[in-house]
Amino acid sequence: ISIPFSLYSTFKIEYKYCFITMTMKLWISDFVKSIIISTILMSLMILSGLWLVQWSPNYWWFWVWGFLFMFSIFMMYISPYVIEPLFNKFTPIEDKSLKERIIRLTEKAGIHASRILRIDASRRSRHTNAYFTGIGKTKRIVLYDTLLEGMSHDEILAILAHEIGHWKKKHLLKTLIAFEAFSLIALYISYRLIQSDFLLGLFAIDTNTIFAKFIILGFIAGILSLALQPVMNLFSRRHERQADRASYELTNDTASMASALVKLSKENLSNLYPHPLYVALYYSHPPVVERIKTIKSFTG
Repeated sequence: ISIPFSLYSTFKIEYKYCFITMTMKLWISDFVKSIIISTILMSLMILSGLWLVQWSPNYWWFWVWGFLFMFSIFMMYISPYVIEPLFNKFTPIEDKSLKERIIRLTEKAGIHASRILRIDASRRSRHTNAYFTGIGKTKRIVLYDTLLEGMSHDEILAILAHEIGHWKKKHLLKTLIAFEAFSLIALYISYRLIQSDFLLGLFAIDTNTIFAKFIILGFIAGILSLALQPVMNLFSRRHERQADRASYELTNDTASMASALVKLSKENLSNLYPHPLYVALYYSHPPVVERIKTIKSFTG
C-alpha cells in the first residue's frame, strides 16, 4: 500500500524541490532490503509474542513487555554495526583539524568518541544530519557528508554540541523510560480487555477468538497513537530547547548554532512562520525563527 506514496514522495515532491539525488535502482535496492529486514524482525516479534500469550495466559502482558524491551535495546546496539551498513558506507573523516576539535568537544562533555565517521548520505538526498550511537559514555559519531561539505567547522561543532546536549540531559533515557512505562500499562489494559467481550461488543463482532480481539486492539492502538502524537511532540520540543541551551553552555557560541539553523532551514525549505496549531500538532522541533531568537537570548 505504501509503495505508490513512497514513490510519489521521493521522485515527485523531493525531486521537485531538488532534495533527492537517489536513482530508481537505489530506491528499489533500499526497498527490497527494508522489506526483507522488516519481515524478519516483525515475524520474530509477532511469533514470539503469540508464543508468550500461549505460554503464560495470565501474565503474557508482562512477558511480552519484557521481550519487547530487551529486543529494542538489542536493536539499538546492533543496528549501527549490522543494519545501517547495508544501506550506507561509513568511512573515518579525513579532516584532522575537525576531528581533533570534535574529540576536544566530546572530552569536555565527558564522552569518549570511539569513532568519528562520515556517511555517504548524498547518494540519496541533500539533507544534512549528525548523530551519536552507542550505550553509555562511549559514542560513535556519524556526520553526513552533506553536513561536512555545507557547514563550517564551528557550525558542525555547534550541531554536535546540540546532540551532546540531548545526552547530557538524558533525553533518550527519559523518553525510553516513559515509553516503556506506557507500553507496560497499555499491554496490561490490553490483557484486561481481551479477558472480556467488551471489544467484540463494541464492534458487533460475533467471532469470539483472541486473534479477532488482537486485530481490534491494533486498530484502536493506531488511533490512540495519533491522538498522543501532539503530547509527544510537546515534550520533544521542550527537549530541543534544552539541547540548544546545553549546546551554548558547551561551546559558548550562539552565532554558529544560529547560522547552522539558517542554512538547514534554507536547504530544507522550512516554513519560517508556521501556524501555532500546526506546530502543536505536528512539530517535533520548535520553528526555526523561534529557535534562533531563543539561542541569541542566551547571551543576554
